[in-house]
Amino acid sequence: MTSLKFYNKIFFLLTFFIGFSSFYSQKKFTIVLDAGHGGSDIGANRYYSDIGSVQEKNVTLGIVLKLGRMLEKHKDYKVIYTRKVDEYPSLTARTDLANRSKADLFISIHVNSSPSKSATAQGTETFVQGPNQNKANLDVAKAENDVIFLDEKDKENFASYNPSSPESLIALKIQQSKYLQASLTIGGLVEENFVKKDKRLSRGVKQENLHVLRMNAMPSILIETGFVNNYDDARYISTEEGQQAIAESIFNAIVSYKKLVDRNIKEPEPEKPVEQPLKNDFRILLMSTPTKYNEDDPALKGLKYILPIKENGAYKYYYGTTNYASVRDTNLKTAKDAGFRNSMAISFVPNQALGMGYYTLEIYAGKDKLDSKSVVMKTLPDMIRTKENGIFYYTFGRYRTFEDAVKAQKDLESKGINNTVIEKKLK
Repeated sequence: MTSLKFYNKIFFLLTFFIGFSSFYSQKKFTIVLDAGHGGSDIGANRYYSDIGSVQEKNVTLGIVLKLGRMLEKHKDYKVIYTRKVDEYPSLTARTDLANRSKADLFISIHVNSSPSKSATAQGTETFVQGPNQNKANLDVAKAENDVIFLDEKDKENFASYNPSSPESLIALKIQQSKYLQASLTIGGLVEENFVKKDKRLSRGVKQENLHVLRMNAMPSILIETGFVNNYDDARYISTEEGQQAIAESIFNAIVSYKKLVDRNIKEPEPEKPVEQPLKNDFRILLMSTPTKYNEDDPALKGLKYILPIKENGAYKYYYGTTNYASVRDTNLKTAKDAGFRNSMAISFVPNQALGMGYYTLEIYAGKDKLDSKSVVMKTLPDMIRTKENGIFYYTFGRYRTFEDAVKAQKDLESKGINNTVIEKKLK
């Protein structure tokens, strides 16, 4: 666990971004406590013959109420609860409540669950909002994001939100950058207390894209207090003593955090210049291979927004597209984290015509000819068929620029013709 001194240094550098000015000494420090899940959404759960049923919604509420009582004993704190009973507030209602209250801190309490039946996973971990694509953390994010489908208002608010979309991740990064370092600070203090005071195993502070954090205009953390399918953890978090100890550790972290707030630097940092777009677009080249893969093939390691381009008989697979250096670098890190260690950023000049060739669309490649009665043949009767090394290739169209080929490809997708490949033909 990183030392408290390290988090202090980070915190002091970020005081301007999170608005730590002298008015904090004149108003109460407002904290929104969110007991995860509730009502019909019981969250992570497990039954043990000697413990009984351990349900996330009950554990989180028990911890939140104990923590709230400790905070309410101090006049400097104002506590707001997203729920105090067994009910399910929508994720929109939780974040709206925090934002309307102009809260200084948002803390969401949860219980973890590992996908493995062996129940070897154990300990605490704290999440802050961020575009990290680490696969292990993403599994936790998906588990928490599942509750987005429980509420009609959430469906409306999050309808266009895709946690796998690079565009969504970019927006999240910009929106939460002001509060990220402060969230890391309070998260580090919480995990440090779990280790030093409670002697718990800490899995650290991690960044992840979680719905309940993404719309908060304040430092926010989501605390996973233990694994429900680990017997030792389940027994600890389901007892009054365990919940009290967890609440005390979080309380002590909040007290330490507020002391850092009160010692803020008066001179703000200068604002960073707005990033300017680059002249060219950048895509991340994952690999070059003679094998053609469909978008859901395991070889692509779960990455989405893959664009294959065929050139000189080889299929080159590109991930993402952007004309911003920061996003390019993030996409490259994502590709490497996914397992493409030799991936690299490749520059594409927008609307550049090929001097000695053209682009076409490879519609089909296989050992058998397409049936003349097939939908593809009826839709695209003017395809060109060639045969190389026992494989039939069907191509369609001639396009001057890469962008023209992409537009034509999307038009075919709207007609139900998928998994086409843009091919670069050189004369």
